[in-house]
Amino acid sequence: MMWLFLATACLTCGTLNAGGFLDLENEVNPEVWMNTSEIINYNGYPSEEYDVTTEDGYILSINRIPYGRRHFGNTGPRPVVYMQHALFADTAYWLENYANGSLGFILADAGYDVWMGNSRGNTWSRRHKTLSANEEKFWAFSFDEMAKYDLPGIIDFIVNKTGQEKLYFIGHSLGTTIGFVAFSTMPELAQRIKMNFALGPVISFKYPTSIFTSFFLLPSSIIKAMFGTKGFFLEDKNEKIPSTKICNNKVLWILCSEFMSLWAGSNKKNMNVSRMDVYMSHAPTGSSIQNILHIKQLYRSDEFRAYDWGSEAENMHHYNESRPPLYDLTAMKVPTAIWAGGHDSLVTPQDVARILPQIRNLRYFRLLQDWNHFDFVWGLDAPQRVYSKIIALMKELL
Repeated sequence: MMWLFLATACLTCGTLNAGGFLDLENEVNPEVWMNTSEIINYNGYPSEEYDVTTEDGYILSINRIPYGRRHFGNTGPRPVVYMQHALFADTAYWLENYANGSLGFILADAGYDVWMGNSRGNTWSRRHKTLSANEEKFWAFSFDEMAKYDLPGIIDFIVNKTGQEKLYFIGHSLGTTIGFVAFSTMPELAQRIKMNFALGPVISFKYPTSIFTSFFLLPSSIIKAMFGTKGFFLEDKNEKIPSTKICNNKVLWILCSEFMSLWAGSNKKNMNVSRMDVYMSHAPTGSSIQNILHIKQLYRSDEFRAYDWGSEAENMHHYNESRPPLYDLTAMKVPTAIWAGGHDSLVTPQDVARILPQIRNLRYFRLLQDWNHFDFVWGLDAPQRVYSKIIALMKELL
């Protein structure tokens, strides 16, 4: 949808060269063409990359920044932090601003061992021990499975690799959903989390105001007819979408900015427009149609449940219950800090207010009145207004 919008606008709003063709040959940021490991190295940090195989056979790529630039030569044990990206993103999500404005680099420079995971089905985690990504069975997952298999598998790997029994968890958007599901249903996993940092948490999805959420009003049958039953918005890691050049064009970048405001809320003054092509080049990384349908089930709902397979028989097969089980956030004991944006049109303050009473160990909450959904990762003032507080709260638990 986004790329169709940008391409259409490109035909009507661009500048034409002497031959009558749109000129998009502006200089592109080199990070547009880099994967996460290359971005880390490009910024002068050490990078490690690993594969993690989940209990149900998915092979996930994860990235690590073991220490910051100021810590070269001092490679002793450091407190571990794990970061989980949003829908349609990847591990580069935490590194797309300059080093002094990206949470991944800031944490590394603050003395943390930084790990970042790719959710199953995205560009870098589209492998399985026995299944091909061309098979429908490969795509039979939602954030349920990301919480049940991906997160425990990755945390086990990190614990074994580092020797650190406990770590900090940071999630944004759907990354927070994965954390909340996992920590409320798996007490043994929850015991390994020192603190859960939730940025723009997606639990209640009843009051979004983004115009694009009207997509969820379509019947599931229509969504499947339009997009199939496998992957959704899949990226080819060997190519970059046309919007990358559109968003770098001196005239057309405003189209990208306007689209992002319609999608996630307006706060244009808080974004580095010179990095727009970098932001757009690392999305969409793809997910499953089933994951989209699970989010659709949350839309306008009063309940936070596991995926509804569409019939009592199928639900009985998966859950031994005729209805999908409720996720009980009151069962989660992990210390939790939450930030929300007042201009966030995806996760509105009304939705956040619905979940706060359910968080029994809420250590910190702040509503940033002028922030939208993307400010948590791309906001120019994020280091001062959020990241510094995250580090302060971490240090209190050392």
